[in-house]
Amino acid sequence: MLKQWIGQFKREGLKASSIQLHLSAVRGLFKYLVSKREIAINPADLLVSPKQDRPLPKNLETDEVHHLLSFIPESDIEFRDKAYMELFYSSGLRLAELTGLDVVDVDVQECMVKVTGKGNKQRIVPVGSVAINAIVDWIKVRPSLNKHNIDALFISKLGNRLSARQIQQRLKYWGQKLGMANTVHPHKLRHSFATHILESSADLRSVQELLGHANLSTTQIYTHLDFQHLAKVYDQAHPRAKKSN
Repeated sequence: MLKQWIGQFKREGLKASSIQLHLSAVRGLFKYLVSKREIAINPADLLVSPKQDRPLPKNLETDEVHHLLSFIPESDIEFRDKAYMELFYSSGLRLAELTGLDVVDVDVQECMVKVTGKGNKQRIVPVGSVAINAIVDWIKVRPSLNKHNIDALFISKLGNRLSARQIQQRLKYWGQKLGMANTVHPHKLRHSFATHILESSADLRSVQELLGHANLSTTQIYTHLDFQHLAKVYDQAHPRAKKSN
């Protein structure tokens, strides 16, 4: 009966997440009945939850990113904002990874940044020249805000390490100020980095390393973003693919 009940939801086109909510309620009901010894077993335990579709990451188009990063900073705060925005898009860092950076983590000579990711795992990530220049410009004016002599790379007006919430608010502010059609947030810049890198190289393994994903399956979600582009790259690169003369 329960399987037929779930099947009816599927026939009605109910989303997997909604079906899982119904299942959770039913499991809870039968668990309660088992605890009261009204029934011997929980039949809902035998049901398999439908798999939820993983939502595709939302990213900015290349032109949108260029528009977002095209502003010329006029104050110390704007130099700071420009630096971390460029770094987000240049290296695809997580928000927590960026807020945790210290000045010593950035090697402007080698164009590298040492990042501490999930599980305190460290990785070295390349940084583009544009982002390096923006960071250098920020470091020049950084002492004016560093009232407490802290090591953090990005600091607030009050001289504290810049928080994740503050960065989220500033990105939203810049998106609105520059008339962006889409809301700008840190993860969107990270997703844009991954998407544009994959479009250019089709090298999923490298994108995995850059993003700091432990499993390749986590990175594979990006392959759904532009399959036509990947198919074109395949046709041009694979020895046995069709190639135009």
